[in-house]
Amino acid sequence: IKSEDRRTISTMSTKQIITPALRAAVHVRSSKLSPELAKSAAAYLSSAPSGGKHALPDLSYDYAALEPVISAETMELHHSKHHNTYVTNLNVSLEKLDAAVSAGDVSGIISLQGALKFNGGGHLNHTLFWENLCAKGSSEFPTSGALKDAVDARFGDFDTMKNDFSALTIGVQGSGWGWLGYNTNTGSIEAATCANQDPLKATTGLVPLLGIDVWEHAYYVDYRNVRPNYVNAIFDVVNWKAVEERLVKAQG
Repeated sequence: IKSEDRRTISTMSTKQIITPALRAAVHVRSSKLSPELAKSAAAYLSSAPSGGKHALPDLSYDYAALEPVISAETMELHHSKHHNTYVTNLNVSLEKLDAAVSAGDVSGIISLQGALKFNGGGHLNHTLFWENLCAKGSSEFPTSGALKDAVDARFGDFDTMKNDFSALTIGVQGSGWGWLGYNTNTGSIEAATCANQDPLKATTGLVPLLGIDVWEHAYYVDYRNVRPNYVNAIFDVVNWKAVEERLVKAQG
């Protein structure tokens, strides 16, 4: 999880991850650890805010701001319960990783990889997801500029992009995410999917621009199990300005 993907830092607790990057640098050099495992552990530990823990980010809008596309009830449950659970479990996993690295416990480090990926990805994906959304009246795809040019170059027009992206997202088996990402090698945007909470960049190499959460907790209250209705509706509350800003940054 990169530093630019982190948002607010929580109030310091009595039990903190103390200087995780420094601790990792000292301990992961143990001969007990393979270079790959040491590198992974150091990356996870150094992702935590200095002297503190990952925190649930505040939203820039009220829970009811996205109605009727996404209800206030869904937003409150999704943000304050589901996302908060990922943050809590990520911090717990990092504390355990810190202890395992300090002890040179290879088995312990390996056993934590799944929890770190799942909860770290959940935190990263949801933080980006909230920034992708805005009130219905503020969602407008640009008529010119970098994003329109990229969409036209890759898909032909907005409607084709929406149809292709929606079809991929709706087709995710089980739980996961649909994404629009930027391919730094080709200089084009692409539609992709990831299972569970797997982060887009770590999984595919694409820089995330727009993510659609298709775990049922994201839409069941409002759409029951009719995922296509949810995916089609969410385009009415996409913050295209934020998407374009990410694209421009990715383009360098």
